[in-house]
Amino acid sequence: MKNEELKKKITDEKTGIDYTLVGDYYLPNLKLEQEEKITLNKYGLLRLDYLKKHKKIEFSIMFMNMALNKHLKEVQETAQARVNELVEQLKAKSNLTEDMKNTDMLYWVGTMNTIKSQAEEIVLKELIYV
Repeated sequence: MKNEELKKKITDEKTGIDYTLVGDYYLPNLKLEQEEKITLNKYGLLRLDYLKKHKKIEFSIMFMNMALNKHLKEVQETAQARVNELVEQLKAKSNLTEDMKNTDMLYWVGTMNTIKSQAEEIVLKELIYV
């Protein structure tokens, strides 16, 4: 059969996939769904790295099912909210006051850094490295 006699487009009845004639070959008309583009923060990047190195099968499945971006976005939003919540709780338990910013700034900054580190360590163990 010559190229002029072939149909330009055909549909496979079993699969429902459309094919277009390109040269002498029929190529499937396949399009991937567009994934939402996200910007990963610290927690999203840490989770991605952990999945790649320690949970390779889960990473591959999520990647192939186009669920990876959604998962990373959810983890980073949850982690950030949890860190903020823990910082407020730890601040309330410490003897830190807003007046200390003016009177003893170094003590205040040091204590805040410690509180933030504690909160991040908790979140890393709860959400990122699981």
